[in-house]
Amino acid sequence: MDTSYPREDYLPTPPHKREPSPTVLAVGASPPPRDHLIWSIFNTIYMNFCCLGFVALAFSVKARDRKVAGDVEAARRFSSKARCYNALATAGSVVLPLLLAALLITGVIHLSKLAQESVGFFTYQFSGSGDEDQ
Repeated sequence: MDTSYPREDYLPTPPHKREPSPTVLAVGASPPPRDHLIWSIFNTIYMNFCCLGFVALAFSVKARDRKVAGDVEAARRFSSKARCYNALATAGSVVLPLLLAALLITGVIHLSKLAQESVGFFTYQFSGSGDEDQ
């Protein structure tokens, strides 16, 4: 029995590096699809217009799951849907407040002009020439 230390057959082997998949190494292969998860989380938490951010988050998670599973085509479809819903949620959350602010400003301007005209009308009625009193 060999009791020498350290035994050469027992030495730990260096950790194996993970090799990229063959599709990444192939010439002309497209990169894996993006899952837009950070954008979806942002839309879900901060700008959840009509729950579009939550729908985008669901598709982003599905895209990430399909990418990890190796189904690149399904991941690409889910990624595309997540990007569309994220764009709609972002546009709706930015455009809607701007539209409401524009409507509020034009309403205030219209009401102020209407109030100025009605002040002129009432001062004309109450400060007549006095011919009607006689």
